[in-house]
Amino acid sequence: MTATGAEVPPLPTLLVIPTGIGCSIGGFAGDALPAARLLAAASGCLITHPNVINAAVLTWSDRRIHYVEGWSLDRFAAGDLALAPVASRRVGLLLDAAIEADLRLRQLQAADACRASLGVAIGPVVTTDAPLGVRLRLGPSGTSWGHLERPDALLRAAEQLVAAGASAIAVVARFPDEVDGAALEAYRKGGGVDRLAGAEAVISHLLSRHLGIPCAHAPALAALPPDPRLDPRAAAEELGHTFLPCVLVGLSRAPDLVPMPRGGGELDPRLLPADLLHAARLGAVVAPAGALGGEAVLACAERGVPLIALQSNRSLLRVDGEALGIPVLPAATTAEAAGLVLALREGIAPESLRRPIDSLS
Repeated sequence: MTATGAEVPPLPTLLVIPTGIGCSIGGFAGDALPAARLLAAASGCLITHPNVINAAVLTWSDRRIHYVEGWSLDRFAAGDLALAPVASRRVGLLLDAAIEADLRLRQLQAADACRASLGVAIGPVVTTDAPLGVRLRLGPSGTSWGHLERPDALLRAAEQLVAAGASAIAVVARFPDEVDGAALEAYRKGGGVDRLAGAEAVISHLLSRHLGIPCAHAPALAALPPDPRLDPRAAAEELGHTFLPCVLVGLSRAPDLVPMPRGGGELDPRLLPADLLHAARLGAVVAPAGALGGEAVLACAERGVPLIALQSNRSLLRVDGEALGIPVLPAATTAEAAGLVLALREGIAPESLRRPIDSLS
């Protein structure tokens, strides 16, 4: 409440934590979720992507958090798409033909659990007509990416789901188990990068771009032996037989993707429907201080959206505000970033909170 008794309106805020670059916050399965919850409370409206929210069998449902796949998030930040919140949607389940029978059964049981225990509308289920052929790669910088041998099979199965009434798609692809043993061991101990993340992004980006609806991915993998030295940030991935529940829950209330007309200059946010989220209404963007070179962050910076650079979220990248020549609001911790978001929401100039304050003269 304000001093006059009126409720302070939300400040739509974008949280971007790039996938597969070894972020200390958000580089594991859902370990950025506490940060997202805090920023959602501070802003009243947080737009973010599955890398931040997905925690395998764990997740957190909050109507202030809008779950938007990475390619769609970039298009939103550029103003090409708007977001229309929905109460619920039907999630189609797309399974890779390469998944073995027992592992396939686990995916179906996870979906049934979400239907029976959480009330999520799921179905139909479609299996690809050929194995997708996921391959994992690491780039020269150590960041993860991937390759899909049969994108045509993925798109055909997705089109079947849309034709059958699905308004979002959860994909489960069989990922290779024979990853680099040393890299996997480092990841389980809290170091290195998520080797799956780059390939997952390839799959979800391809589907979102082709279909224009919310899509997200969960890998199918054989279970690993228990490890008593496991880093807490990696623990969510080892709790169950599938990574699917968080994807189904996230997609069940993911906003509609509304194409916006191109050209004609910047939209006046006052002319947009009240319930439509558009980049012109963004009040802040939060991202790791060394990972500011992504399309969404740069689009926001070009528009003059205040950019909060989280210095404690380190990664393999060193693309900061100084390197890009763009102004940032530095935040040492997530709590400080949330404080800056709240200050912006309340109309408090962030510079007034720092000492010393330079004289205008």
